[in-house]
Amino acid sequence: MGFYHGLSGLNAASKNLDVIGHNIANSNTVGFKHSRAEFNEMVASAMGASSSTNTGIGVSVAAVSQQFTQGVTTPSANGLDMAINGDGFFVVQTGTGTAYTRNGAFQLNKAGELVTVNGDKVQGYTVDPTTGLRTSVALSNLVFPAGTPIPAKQTSTVTATLNLDARVDQNAVPAPARSTYGTSLEVFDEQGMATPLSMYFQKSGANTWTVYDSLDPNALPIGQMVFNSTGKLQTVAAYSGATDPGGLNPGDAGYVPQFATPTGTTLTTTVTTTNPNTPNPGPWPVDIDLGKVTQMGSAFSVAKLTQDGYATGELTAVNVASDGTLMATYSNGVTRAEAQLALAKFTNSQGLQPDGNNNWVASNDSGPPVYGSAGSGSFGVIQGNALEESTVDLTAQLVGMMTAQRAYQANAQTIKTQDQIFSTLVNLR
Repeated sequence: MGFYHGLSGLNAASKNLDVIGHNIANSNTVGFKHSRAEFNEMVASAMGASSSTNTGIGVSVAAVSQQFTQGVTTPSANGLDMAINGDGFFVVQTGTGTAYTRNGAFQLNKAGELVTVNGDKVQGYTVDPTTGLRTSVALSNLVFPAGTPIPAKQTSTVTATLNLDARVDQNAVPAPARSTYGTSLEVFDEQGMATPLSMYFQKSGANTWTVYDSLDPNALPIGQMVFNSTGKLQTVAAYSGATDPGGLNPGDAGYVPQFATPTGTTLTTTVTTTNPNTPNPGPWPVDIDLGKVTQMGSAFSVAKLTQDGYATGELTAVNVASDGTLMATYSNGVTRAEAQLALAKFTNSQGLQPDGNNNWVASNDSGPPVYGSAGSGSFGVIQGNALEESTVDLTAQLVGMMTAQRAYQANAQTIKTQDQIFSTLVNLR
């Protein structure tokens, strides 16, 4: 019987050395989780025998369990490198099905798909580029327009943040030139060609300013702004084009512009493109949001002018937010959300089955995956420009290897001793 004790010990020690060797070999593998061999005592028992008469018959390997502890995250220069800080796995689509990994060393393939170094396609959710909100809860491949420029977007809205000087006297002689309080920015037509849009503000009454889009002295205004006693915008009225009470028409000397009933804080102007391909594209309407314009007793100043159009642009970089939102930057200066990474978690991560290439697959022991986004619920957050190191502690593994080696030698010694005993019995005379 002693031979079998030693033989089982040799097998167990050999398996332990295999596990330790596998850990050491993957000490530099990104996202690797080290394993541990776990053993069970084997006992011979007979039906009806008392526990005191049961004898040990060796050891068996009960399981090789993976230790899903958090690895150290290290900075990386690659914007597509990602590390999960907390619970969760990246979801990838392999040639044989869905798998899960902690290795966030991603890249774009020639088709613009986000893939692992093994070519597995990373899974996530599609989002609205404008709002960044999900448009679907179904998982899909994450694809970026690599090699193909994004189309131009025609400007539809301009937002102005500026201050008009409350100290201006509308009755001053001579009146301030219209260009004194003016600003401009570039807007884009549907072919992505930039065209300047100008705005000029001329005080026409107490707390009242008329808005023009041209310096032409015969140009008609596009609207009128009225401020309250605190300098905040109170009403905005569009130019109505109606004849003034004196019976004058636009263009007549002394004509007083007429304005429609105030609605909202937006005026609409028509932009004539500088594109030589007119009439297609041709003039188009642009809304000017004046809700952030103030009238204070300080010099005229423009804090910010923004518009929602852009020219065509090519993908230059992709970065990830802590919630897994992938922000794409283009050569035209546009940065927008293109997708959101999906994470998966399991009731029993220990039950996941290794699938090679640093992937795991679900099993009956792990339970089904629960999908979600980083930072929600108990899911961890994603750190961009970083990778999760292997959890292998080389010092501990080398010590464990020496211990396993001594255990192997000790079991071999028990076999040798048992052989000597048998030899003695055989040689008795």
